[in-house]
Amino acid sequence: MITGSIVAMVTPMVPGTLAVDTEALRQLVDWHIISGTDAIVAVGTTGESATLEIEEHLAVIKACVEQVGGRIPIIAGTGANSTSEAIELTNRAKSAGADACLLVTPYYNKPTQEGLVLHYQAIAEAVAIPQILYNVPSRTACDMLPDTVCRLAQIENIVGIKEATGDMDRAKAIIAGSDEEFAVYSGDDATAVDLMLLGGKGNISVTANIAPAQMHELCVAALAGRESKARQLNDALAQLHEDLFVESNPIPVKWVLAEMGHVAHDAIRLPLTPLSKEWHEQLRTVLANTVN
Repeated sequence: MITGSIVAMVTPMVPGTLAVDTEALRQLVDWHIISGTDAIVAVGTTGESATLEIEEHLAVIKACVEQVGGRIPIIAGTGANSTSEAIELTNRAKSAGADACLLVTPYYNKPTQEGLVLHYQAIAEAVAIPQILYNVPSRTACDMLPDTVCRLAQIENIVGIKEATGDMDRAKAIIAGSDEEFAVYSGDDATAVDLMLLGGKGNISVTANIAPAQMHELCVAALAGRESKARQLNDALAQLHEDLFVESNPIPVKWVLAEMGHVAHDAIRLPLTPLSKEWHEQLRTVLANTVN
């Protein structure tokens, strides 16, 4: 089981052309490993999966797998609003060497709960790789309900869910309705400690892009049940959790990483745009006050 601080990693791009910056990507991978990050999600929401072409998508996964060299797990984002496309991406991610796949609910077409079950069942039957469900209705307009998650948890290679609603009642229901081998991960940095203290297995994190060592330490404490320590660490990161969403993710996190020298400024693809100037000083301040 993959546990701990799992970074939803950005995809660095070259200014001007906006091609994937593979060298910067590889450097980010090494920085995360040195900093204690427990696993990497390649090409999730934060990795701008929506604007990468399929061959670019797979190239990023391959580069991450190669650079990691087995040191930590790579989880490939392979969700789509087309079941056949999700199967293709998942199959190719497996061939590229990914350890698991993260599959967001189909977006825009708003399937029923039964449609979600059949969608994920089809992917699980088609590709023999561990698969993690991903529920983020604020972005997809599709909410996978706890009863649906618990049905899907019975499928052997569906091994977990990234639950990004921040709703602890929902997390409790999923944990209670699935067996111990099914991992519930937070997809909401602000409430990740609460979920892990309830029995969640880790945090698929935006904040970990900026403060990987601190997020790793926080997850270690929360998973060990050291509530006081976990909350102390989380309090130090609370403003960063909030400010990384002053505009749509990954706009702020990419800008802050550029300030840190890890990626290039303004290297983000339309329809996303560089961070508005009104937020620059606020993010510089939280960066200075937060990151070790």
